[in-house]
Amino acid sequence: MRLDDQQASQNVEDRRGGGGGIGRGSVGIGTLVIALAAGYFFGIDPAVILGLASSPGPSTPAIRPAQKPPASDEMATFVAKVLGSTETTWQMVFSEAGRRYREPKLVLFTGSTPTACGTGKSAMGPFYCPADQKVYIDLAFYRDLRERFHAPGEFAQAYVIAHEVGHHVQNLLGISDKVHAAQQRSGNKAAANELSVRLELQADCFAGVWGHRADSMQKILEPGETEQALTAASAIGDDRLQRQTQGQIVPESFTHGTSEQRVRWFKRGMESGDVRQCDTFNAASL
Repeated sequence: MRLDDQQASQNVEDRRGGGGGIGRGSVGIGTLVIALAAGYFFGIDPAVILGLASSPGPSTPAIRPAQKPPASDEMATFVAKVLGSTETTWQMVFSEAGRRYREPKLVLFTGSTPTACGTGKSAMGPFYCPADQKVYIDLAFYRDLRERFHAPGEFAQAYVIAHEVGHHVQNLLGISDKVHAAQQRSGNKAAANELSVRLELQADCFAGVWGHRADSMQKILEPGETEQALTAASAIGDDRLQRQTQGQIVPESFTHGTSEQRVRWFKRGMESGDVRQCDTFNAASL
């Protein structure tokens, strides 16, 4: 990716090295089990999909003041520049609609860290917490993306950030709250899962909108890099992950969409650059 001219975002908190570690008793074991079971793969919105606490409880440990990543940290700088690019893009999109975009924070952590949605764990993959409007990522995930999911490349890594920022956009637009409320009203796990799928596919489409607009404005993509994000989107489809981990596919348990669906909706945003093309909730077919 061509990011030399992209200004790094100042909204990055570095909690690595123990700066934002968790204390004892920060979350119940039941919550952790649910989080680990349902949130192992990235793209997770804990408050919407897992129903974790939406505000810090009295046992939430204090976080020591976050540091800025060192300038010599190339991966942290890359993430900060991608975040900066999403800020430029979504500020423009919101401005076109007569709205103001509130930038999210991005937290770098190692192992685990307290969040307003419960304890964030590396095993959950990158995720967005709507209660504190922060994206959380352990950069070790990029090694998994490359080695486990066979999705290497900088644009694949950028897609991960853009997808989580897509959840932030949904939060600002009130979409996440509506989905969460509809899930609670449904009383049906399969129906709740289908809403989660539509939420995740929309975040994929929003990631594509960012890619289209960022490349149009700054020509950030090298030839062939779009395929990197498509490979990443395909690699983390529910059907592929279930086949790999449990040997069978259970469609009613999908929460993120199939590989084909994730690729389709990312491409839709990437090709159009238009958020109006990302209405997964009224789409007759995903």
